Amino acid sequence: MPPRRSFWRRRVLDPIVALLTQGVTAEKIAQTLAVGTVCSLFPFLGTTTALNLGVGLWLRMNQPILQSLNYLLTPVHLVMIVVYVRIGEWVWRAGEDRFTVGEMVRVFRDETFLTFLQRFGLAGWHAFTAWLLTAPLLFALLYFPLRPLLHRLARRTGTEQP
Repeated sequence: MPPRRSFWRRRVLDPIVALLTQGVTAEKIAQTLAVGTVCSLFPFLGTTTALNLGVGLWLRMNQPILQSLNYLLTPVHLVMIVVYVRIGEWVWRAGEDRFTVGEMVRVFRDETFLTFLQRFGLAGWHAFTAWLLTAPLLFALLYFPLRPLLHRLARRTGTEQP
């Protein structure tokens, strides 16, 4: 009969080890990197951590990889907000409303939420539309090249799992 594991091991240590080792096949890591990038570029400030967490739990992805990627992509995320707004304006054939991320943050911090929505609501819709249209392409551009590279790396290091 195996020895009985302690409460600490069953309730704290085992879940942490499971979380760190979840999804460590080459296939799953490629999927995690692609999905994590798409979620990390969601064009709304303050939402990417929760989005990565939710999608990662739903798809049983490696959370440390997702959250690390999310934080690494923060500078890209900030730039992509404006890019997504401009693409969305083009898609909707809307007039350009020149603003900066700094201005958005200032209005969000200093004004009421209603004022923020009145000022940037349409820009948010444009950005969301552009993100939604480009997300599948971004996923494919990352996933399909990463998958064979990670399989090759796993074979080379002897860590490939069946």
